[in-house]
Amino acid sequence: MTTAQDLAIVALSAAARRPLEQGDLSLALAGAEMLDLIQARALVVEGDRILPSAQSPTGERMLDEAASSLVRQEPYESVEDWLWRRGRGLFSAYVADLERVGLATRPRGRLIPLRTGRPVPVDSPARRSAEERRASGEPVLATLAAAAGIQEVSDDAAADLDDEKVATVLAAVGGAVMELEALRQRRAIENAAFDNVWRGQ
Repeated sequence: MTTAQDLAIVALSAAARRPLEQGDLSLALAGAEMLDLIQARALVVEGDRILPSAQSPTGERMLDEAASSLVRQEPYESVEDWLWRRGRGLFSAYVADLERVGLATRPRGRLIPLRTGRPVPVDSPARRSAEERRASGEPVLATLAAAAGIQEVSDDAAADLDDEKVATVLAAVGGAVMELEALRQRRAIENAAFDNVWRGQ
């Protein structure tokens, strides 16, 4: 299983207990994909730019799709730009992919016997592996899960990130999530001001 798949499974488990921001999850998943692609040697991070390597299939459909979307012409794409572009709707795409391969399902409704509930991960070796990785405090997954709002990140996890390229990607994910939250707050203020105008306040 890839880091992105592990994160998606952990996110589905958490989302069954409390709501999560899909935008944050999608940005974190894009970061997870980038780290998976670094490990697969499909790309190299130089400074803040993504340099694609020779294209070779990873065997994972979503990861191969991510690799094929890399910009292959100079000046190449920045890590942050790629997170925003690739991250658009990515959590929904991962949920659909987990359902497609049988790692997630939608519970049947009580009154209508159709699968209408929120998707949840099925009990499987993949789910147990993802949850064990999360419980172990593995720093990459812990930091991504924290960026997605799934859990708090410990100081120990942050201290264990001694790979500069990994730290660059994770910092970009954290920055993008903060930028998205600032955008949400601006919109909320603007909407509240608009409502006040209509109410004559």
